[in-house]
Amino acid sequence: MTREEQTLQRIQRQLATLGPVLPGSLSEQWNVCGTPGCRCKAPANPKKHGPYYQLSFTVAGKSSTLFVQKGDLGEVRRRLKRYQRFKALTTDWVQACLALARSQGFRGASA
Repeated sequence: MTREEQTLQRIQRQLATLGPVLPGSLSEQWNVCGTPGCRCKAPANPKKHGPYYQLSFTVAGKSSTLFVQKGDLGEVRRRLKRYQRFKALTTDWVQACLALARSQGFRGASA
């Protein structure tokens, strides 16, 4: 087995154990409501509503958002971090496939 084929198998194993991922970025939002006399509109020391958490992402050219409950923040952050690992692994995968094609032509392993 060539070095490139070994690399492809290693990456495939890592991808298989990665777990759920989420693309995008997480932001904290603070809002002002429309209720007259609300604390968020106090002239001296306004207190905005929040924080609210929002995941913003683009998939297949379509942008979208998801609201995230405070209790889910830890899991969302883990999935965002896993997505970064997923992107790195897929870049490594493509590079290994190119290296395999360069060394063996297009008759190389179909891993």
